[in-house]
Amino acid sequence: MGSLFRSEEMTLCQLFLQSEAAYACVSELGELGLVQFRDLNPDVNAFQRKFVNEVRRCDEMERKLRYLEKEIKRDGIPMLDTGENPEAPQPREMIDLEATFEKLENELREVNQNAETLKRNFLELTELKHILRKTQVFFDEQEHAGLNPTESMTRALISDDNIARQTALGPVQLGFVAGVILRERIPAFERMLWRACRGNVFLRQAEIETPLEDPSTGDQVFKSVFIIFFQGDQLKTRVKKICEGFRATLYPCPEAPSDRREMAMGVMTRIEDLNTVLGQTQDHRHRVLVAAAKNIKNWFVKVRKIKAIYHTLNLFNLDVTQKCLIAECWVPVLDIETIQLALRRGTERSGSSVPPILNRMETFEDPPTYNRTNKFTKGFQALIDAYGVASYREMNPAPYTIITFPFLFAVMFGDTGHGMLMFLFGGWMVLKEKPLMAKKSDNEIWNIFFGGRYIIFLMGLFSMYTGLIYNDIFSKSLNIFGSNWKIAYNYSTVHDNKDLQINPSEKDQYLQYPYPFGMDPVWQLAENKIIFLNSYKMKISIIFGVIHMLFGVMVGLWNHMYFKRKLNVICEFVPQIVFLVFLFLYMVLLMFIKWFKYGPDSDHNDPEHGPFCSPSVLITFINMVLFKPGQAPKECSPYMYAGQDGFQRLLVVLAVLCIPWMLFAKPVMMMRSRKKQHQQLNNHGTENGDVEGGMDAIHNSTNPAIPPAGQKEEEEDMTEVFIHQGIHTIEYVLGSVSHTASYLRLWALSLAHAQLSEVLWNMVMRNGLTREGWAGGIMLWAVFAFWAVLTVGILVLMEGLSAFLHTLRLHWVEFQSKFYLGQGYSFQPFSFEIILDAAQSTPED
Repeated sequence: MGSLFRSEEMTLCQLFLQSEAAYACVSELGELGLVQFRDLNPDVNAFQRKFVNEVRRCDEMERKLRYLEKEIKRDGIPMLDTGENPEAPQPREMIDLEATFEKLENELREVNQNAETLKRNFLELTELKHILRKTQVFFDEQEHAGLNPTESMTRALISDDNIARQTALGPVQLGFVAGVILRERIPAFERMLWRACRGNVFLRQAEIETPLEDPSTGDQVFKSVFIIFFQGDQLKTRVKKICEGFRATLYPCPEAPSDRREMAMGVMTRIEDLNTVLGQTQDHRHRVLVAAAKNIKNWFVKVRKIKAIYHTLNLFNLDVTQKCLIAECWVPVLDIETIQLALRRGTERSGSSVPPILNRMETFEDPPTYNRTNKFTKGFQALIDAYGVASYREMNPAPYTIITFPFLFAVMFGDTGHGMLMFLFGGWMVLKEKPLMAKKSDNEIWNIFFGGRYIIFLMGLFSMYTGLIYNDIFSKSLNIFGSNWKIAYNYSTVHDNKDLQINPSEKDQYLQYPYPFGMDPVWQLAENKIIFLNSYKMKISIIFGVIHMLFGVMVGLWNHMYFKRKLNVICEFVPQIVFLVFLFLYMVLLMFIKWFKYGPDSDHNDPEHGPFCSPSVLITFINMVLFKPGQAPKECSPYMYAGQDGFQRLLVVLAVLCIPWMLFAKPVMMMRSRKKQHQQLNNHGTENGDVEGGMDAIHNSTNPAIPPAGQKEEEEDMTEVFIHQGIHTIEYVLGSVSHTASYLRLWALSLAHAQLSEVLWNMVMRNGLTREGWAGGIMLWAVFAFWAVLTVGILVLMEGLSAFLHTLRLHWVEFQSKFYLGQGYSFQPFSFEIILDAAQSTPED
């Protein structure tokens, strides 16, 4: 838990592994997930590294597994996921896996190829069957009409004069072709035949009722049978070319009815045989896929682990003897013993007799930031890391965010009803955590919600609390303890006199003690409810904001003390805290003084301390900064306590003095310390006969206009320090004002949420309560459904998202800017768990 407040202490280690034991040791480290390896071959091409062939073999195995997975999903076969996590197989087992995958792929491809050929033959026979049936029906219709089919076609194609002329010369011979075409191509096909053949062809077509399966794609397509009559070889050639252009399939169709019947019988026999063979082929394919589905998850895990190990081994260096691998890695100091035990297990597994060596190294590099998290803190840590990863050993805002984030959200989203909906949704995800996690959905929005389930749960819980404080539940109030306002008038007086107000100073109208918890429910009925709640929520927003910022400055003090930055404590923390306390915390204290000192009971006893004479905190604060005296009516005092004007002037002067303190103190003290160091070095050098020191002294005495070596760089460094300090000072001073005003979003969103909820109730739900009887029940049912959809969609989802984003901004900008640098980089250990999760969340093409 200590690493949650501050990142883990990391160290750079050098690892020596024997070549035979390297694979097993890296496998054990991958299971452990506590080591981040560095690339010791940054200039070496990926295709020139030692284990590139093994990586290629793993890629090929993964490709074959993806092909198997695709075929299994296409058949709808469930893939068994036992939740096992098999260890990475030994290198010698790669040959067996490759042989297994090769055999399965070849067998499946051969079965698929045979099945496609059989389906193509089946499709052709089915189309031929439909052609024979449809053409037979057509010829039968012509014969029943008392006409010879050829004669009727002749009359359709040739005029009467031509028929007489042709009859005198001899009988007319008509040809025909029959085939199948896609149904949607029929209109264009018919137009093309008419135009290309100039109307000298006769087309008859009939739809095939049942869809046919395309053997290439497996899609169901609708087709139509057609028969085209023509005269002459030229038209025959032209018709065939048009059929080829429209990708129509032509089939032989005998002219004689007996031949057609005989062919149809043969086609039916062949279709039955093909159905039998196709069924056997599909059964064999199904058996192969079912057997593969039982192990494919474990195969994927094994192959990905092997691939990850060889990728990691490519980061290592080889020593001169080619028998030892050298690696450099970042490891947490607390886990060094655990890592050494894992290395020992890997050495024993490989059968090596040479133990691995893990040495700590000294380095000036910034180590990676590693914050240990669990399923509860992971979501909050992700919110912080989205802004920027903490610098090494910097204070981590995540543990404080666990409380402040849902609380500030709830101040804006204060409604017990809406908070309960969010609480129930988050609680359901928490209770069903394991089964929902096992489903591993690809829906990105769902994964975001599920990843932040504990955040949603706490936001709903805190919103229920603040909703009770505001006494607001779906824009209505709960009268749990009974209102402390008593009406001394009768019903007719209250009903007829709209301008009548309840006076809190009258004892018969208001009991002399407050409502036990939260707001008095009578405020929901008051016409001046918004005026009262505005003042209340605005003040608590400023109070929470100032406390939040002060806490951020205090966290910065812990950073300075941990890194032993005494100069930052004196020159940054002290003036910052003084500036914030003397101005803004003092404004908060004025609010509390006003609440305690001025009240309705003082109207009769002490009018000077009554509501009429209570000064405005905002006007008082503005006058304080501008050094203006307070103004008030004659019978009232503009000040809340004696000596307030002088005390406020002193606070402003001290706060203003903090600005040059922040601006100049640190650079000046740094310049003095550097000069002192240079003087000590120069004195030490001349006393010991240092040639360079003596030459610098001579150079300065002979040519004072030319600066000595290194002085120019020092001046540039000090210039950067002055610029950085000036930016930091301006940002803090102006930010203190803007950030304090920024916390007013707590008041603004709370007011907007309450008003939207009230408008939705009055304009929608209220209409369902106006009618009685069975019609009123039906209307209430419909109106409630509409109201519930709008409540969840607008007030819970959209308003919840808005409040979430505003809360995120308050933490990232207003709170974390006081202490958080966020210039680090995250610890990315070599972990099989992370690699497998990333592979499963990435959709395969």
